[in-house]
Amino acid sequence: MTVSVEEAFAHCEARVKAHYENFPVGLFVPRKKRPYVYALYAFARIADDFADAPIYEGVRQEKLDLWEALRDAAYRGEAEGPVFVALGETVRRLDIPKELLLDLLSAFRQDTVKNRYETWDEVLDYCRRSANPVGRLVLLVFEQEDPELLPLSDAICTGLQLANHWQDAAVDYARDRIYVPEELMRRHGVGTWDFSTGRVTDGFRGLMAELIARTRELFEQGRPLCDRVGKELRFEMRLTWLGGMSILDRIEAVGADVFHRRPSHSTLDKARLAWRAWRWPAP
Repeated sequence: MTVSVEEAFAHCEARVKAHYENFPVGLFVPRKKRPYVYALYAFARIADDFADAPIYEGVRQEKLDLWEALRDAAYRGEAEGPVFVALGETVRRLDIPKELLLDLLSAFRQDTVKNRYETWDEVLDYCRRSANPVGRLVLLVFEQEDPELLPLSDAICTGLQLANHWQDAAVDYARDRIYVPEELMRRHGVGTWDFSTGRVTDGFRGLMAELIARTRELFEQGRPLCDRVGKELRFEMRLTWLGGMSILDRIEAVGADVFHRRPSHSTLDKARLAWRAWRWPAP
């Protein structure tokens, strides 16, 4: 069945809005740019589900192989299905490098075969492919072409990915994944046993304090991006930055106990963050 470009974009929007998010994707994006955001997000969100969702157990690699083949077809102008009709139109209009989407898929593939990380650098490499392309895609959507913005975006996106890893330590462990580097776990006297039992020892609190400090440093490195992007993106960027930093605050507020209650934003928290983004101090 063929679909029009408009129908394809509408399909992607519906898929995205049906998925849980800390902040509604595209809500603060100008209307004319939302279809591109929805198309890119739908492509990534569905591929991520292939790597994570229980329903795809046993066929994850096959699904990701198919998704990559469909992506290649979209770049050739032979898109199949609404997600790829929308994606094909998006990459054509915005001249999106195929490598960004390839990096995303490589990270999702890694999640199907790798569940432990020995070093901090290994975790950063995963973030380079799983998170940083998203920021670079957003910059392309908003026509932010200054190359000096790229490392700032990368720092924020890596910080967001890491904050999500620490926030979701219990959720990830239920999938037999630990993103916390084992070298840091050993330094603080923390083992897999602590994750399996949900023990919050002094060592675990010290571990989380170090992880949070390293993540805050990345957010601070990227903070100038919030003032340097164009006006259309500025509010969304500031809100995203504040949201990531706030998750780190939440983890600290619960004494690093990410096992018994997932640190997250309430509706009131989101309203407060939006107000702070709106009242962002002038640089």
